[in-house]
Amino acid sequence: MERKIIRNTQEILVIILLFGLMFIASEMFAQHQVGHTQITFQDASRGNRAIQTEIYYPASTSGDDVSIVAGQYPVIVFGHGFVMAWSAYENLWQSYVPRGYIMMFPRTEGSLTGTDHQQFGWDLQFLVTEMQNEGATPGSIFFNGVAPETALMGHSMGGGASFLAADSLVANGNINLKTLVGYAPAESSTNGVSSINSALNITVPSVVFSGSNDGVTPAADHHTPMYDNLASNCKTFINVLGGGHCYFANTNTNCDFGESTSSTGISITREEQQDIAQDLTNLWLDYMLKGDCDAFDYFQDSLANSTRISHLQECAVNPTPIIADNSGDLTSSTTGVSYQWYLDGNPIPASNSQTITATQDGDYTVEVTYANSCPETSAPYTVTTTSLAEYALKDFTIYPNPTKGLITIKGVGLKNVEVQLYNLVGKLITNFSVDNNETINLSNLPEGVYLLKVNGTTNRIILSK
Repeated sequence: MERKIIRNTQEILVIILLFGLMFIASEMFAQHQVGHTQITFQDASRGNRAIQTEIYYPASTSGDDVSIVAGQYPVIVFGHGFVMAWSAYENLWQSYVPRGYIMMFPRTEGSLTGTDHQQFGWDLQFLVTEMQNEGATPGSIFFNGVAPETALMGHSMGGGASFLAADSLVANGNINLKTLVGYAPAESSTNGVSSINSALNITVPSVVFSGSNDGVTPAADHHTPMYDNLASNCKTFINVLGGGHCYFANTNTNCDFGESTSSTGISITREEQQDIAQDLTNLWLDYMLKGDCDAFDYFQDSLANSTRISHLQECAVNPTPIIADNSGDLTSSTTGVSYQWYLDGNPIPASNSQTITATQDGDYTVEVTYANSCPETSAPYTVTTTSLAEYALKDFTIYPNPTKGLITIKGVGLKNVEVQLYNLVGKLITNFSVDNNETINLSNLPEGVYLLKVNGTTNRIILSK
């Protein structure tokens, strides 16, 4: 998270409070030790291809094959860089696993020659499903410990392979994959595939990180075309200013040698680059895999205010609903997966539709929850007794309204028509038949607002004594 310039005493106090809250939040998330196990999965569809995989997970004590902490944890499947061991990414599992994530590192396709990017992509794709199977298998360390939400992530070659994997998963309708994160992803083009082309088919929300001084996989040839081609309705490109290619990982002889011969002008330390990338990634993962809507706001704020990055973004954020009034029928202007209406700040029972009928004076608001499980609330819309009384229906009218007890119902074609009278909670008070211009006496009822229903059409009666 970015530190802002302190301008005055009041801001100092605010900053102290914010850092206190950030410390508390950090302590809440960084609550787990890191457990480790190794599993060799076999993909029967590829001749029982063996996929040796290092897995790190939340545990109460650190060590190999220790028990996972009770709960269910989202999964990150990570692809390593070209001729880079999984161990070069300890900085990542030490950042993400204590916050409640399972990380998987396949060790395949690590040789200097004959590396097959497509096979590596299929390995990543296979592990997305296999980890869910582990969570459902009695006797597994991960039994009942795996959440369905999964991220594909990778660095360099593994970043490009994660694009290949995401392409296949999206095409096959996989419901576990929620996001894609690439650290300096490299165009993978063996066997006729292309990460840049695969991006055209990827619809899950995605983040691409790039170092501004990366000479190993220059952004113009690798990261930017992948980002541009992404079909996601929410995608972000984050350029770490002064950053390199290998600094997303820990020191690695092969990667560092390649960087030394191709990258110039790197002006930040490895630790600084990792802090930037991991801080932003943690916020993004908390939002995408844990449904923490506040984390998305912090992510957006960091993008807007950071002096350590530049960024591009195309993201359809949740719109704020506006209440439209059609003769007392209040409607949310936006469509979500669920709704909750409020009157003067209190939830209205059984008001879970896009449209409700206003029956009382006061300030109405609607909370719309969207597909990403994040809600947005409208500004208040005020309904008054006068406005309620002025709502006229086309096929019949009631006068006087408001009334002290006697009302006349007028409507063309009203002849011995059944009428129902309800109170505001929907309880039927009485029913009777009326003719055009017939007068009804309601003086025996307590004052308040009532609903009169004729032929399926409802009008309001305001009764005052």
